[in-house]
Amino acid sequence: MMPAAALSPDDFHNLAFVAAGLVIFLIFLVASRVLARFVGQQLHRRAVRTDMVVLGRRVVYVVVISAGVLIAFSFAFETANVTLIGILLATVVAALGVQDLLRDYVSGYYVLLEHHIRVGDRIAVNGHSGTVVEIRLRVSLLRTDDGDLMVVPNSELFTKPVVVYRREEAKPSAPPG
Repeated sequence: MMPAAALSPDDFHNLAFVAAGLVIFLIFLVASRVLARFVGQQLHRRAVRTDMVVLGRRVVYVVVISAGVLIAFSFAFETANVTLIGILLATVVAALGVQDLLRDYVSGYYVLLEHHIRVGDRIAVNGHSGTVVEIRLRVSLLRTDDGDLMVVPNSELFTKPVVVYRREEAKPSAPPG
């Protein structure tokens, strides 16, 4: 029977950093839930649509968890390379194929938050006009005078001039007489 191998000081050192990495991850896990709840409450107070509140909470949750994973790994492996590689990878992905899609989503977020354009408004953009029937995160839907449905990327509404026609006030009818 062979005796159990004793842990060397280097092994204790490595285990301590792995344990610290786990603790850091748990802190980020708790922080992600707290921050997601806080963001949800703030968006709800601003009367943001429920689906936007859910999306905002999920984005915060995923971003904080991802940062926690990268920092925990870099701490556990005693190198900042993991964090740097993660940041570099996120930057490359954002810079490539999803650039227009991200622009539409970010623009949609601002269109929904700022309330410059609302469902029922009559607008004109790029020479086309219609009544807004729905505002989604990525696109807005307009109904043209001909009854056609026009899909407008929110980046168009955010980066180009948009005419929002004023709504005609209901005029009081003249008293009979």
